[in-house]
Amino acid sequence: MKDQAVDNQQLTHIDEKGDVRMVDVSAKPDTERVAVAEGSILMHPETLALIVEGKAAKGDVLACARVAGVMAAKRTSDLIPMCHPLNITKAKVECEPISVGERSDGRVGIHVSCTCGVTGKTGIEMEALTAASVACLTIYDMCKAVDRGMEITDVRLLKKDGGKTGLWEREV
Repeated sequence: MKDQAVDNQQLTHIDEKGDVRMVDVSAKPDTERVAVAEGSILMHPETLALIVEGKAAKGDVLACARVAGVMAAKRTSDLIPMCHPLNITKAKVECEPISVGERSDGRVGIHVSCTCGVTGKTGIEMEALTAASVACLTIYDMCKAVDRGMEITDVRLLKKDGGKTGLWEREV
């Protein structure tokens, strides 16, 4: 689907006077909505080995990142000022190693994918993006003692479905 930002130039969180506001969604019907976001954290191969082998000093890095991502999805409205609090019905965070040769630049790390769902009046994209970001940040926190040069990259929305605008998928 074509990027809708090109078709709709109105910023919904800005009112007629230019003031920021939370959008009134009270008249909108509840619909099932889902969003998928991703991010990666790149690191030294030795750091990845510590994570994969379960030898990181702070414990199971990927289990902690998954839990942190789910917690972040549930608290997104506490972090992003104009987000509506949502009664999330689904939050799944997956963390997969990026091995040598999987990226064109040869770098290694962890790829994070987050799927969030809700039945409600507004989308859940921010929750999926927040979950991906916080999962990557948690990996950084747990491994920074051995690799302060880790780099969080490519945090982005892959898919959103539901609501008035329906399906949007990132073109690859």
